[in-house]
Amino acid sequence: MRSRLVLFLFLAFAAAAPSRAYAQGYAAPFLSYDVGGDAGTCPSLISDCEEKKSGYGVALGFLMGHLIGFEEDIGFAPDFYGKSTTFGSNSVLTLMSNVVVSLPVPIVRPYVSGGGGVMRSHVGFGFTTVGAAADANNTSIAYDIGGGVMVSIIPHLGLRADVRNMHSLQDVKIAGVTLPSTKLNFSRVSLGLLVH
Repeated sequence: MRSRLVLFLFLAFAAAAPSRAYAQGYAAPFLSYDVGGDAGTCPSLISDCEEKKSGYGVALGFLMGHLIGFEEDIGFAPDFYGKSTTFGSNSVLTLMSNVVVSLPVPIVRPYVSGGGGVMRSHVGFGFTTVGAAADANNTSIAYDIGGGVMVSIIPHLGLRADVRNMHSLQDVKIAGVTLPSTKLNFSRVSLGLLVH
């Protein structure tokens, strides 16, 4: 009985020890800049619109053997369409689950990734004639594809640069009415810390 217990503990340790060293988790908070597509496209009826394309977010993931892994990417772009006192508040939130494939090289590690999730846009139209806020919120299925590089500076700390294309698969709805040919798309360039 004792020899079986020793054998079981040895096998359990042997199975668990490599997995701890084999999987590398990371967190990458970032600042971003949105370009192309619908980013910064102020409505043509508004004259006081100022482009604001900056955003922020975080990517949380892990790599198995520094080669392939999984990542959750959360990004938020306030004033996505532009900042205006007439237009009101607006933003885009993206929540993506991505597969990551990386080259297992030290210090500078390039990678590609892609996946799917949801894209939520918000547009506030200011105030109506009766004083009530008129807002339009829209959530659609989306996908993203991109890549970048992870650079290790010191143990457990580095930088991550990423370029990503975001696309919604559904047209925007306002008050239950689908607007044709209004799928959101844009590119996001981000730079952030890499904690691993």
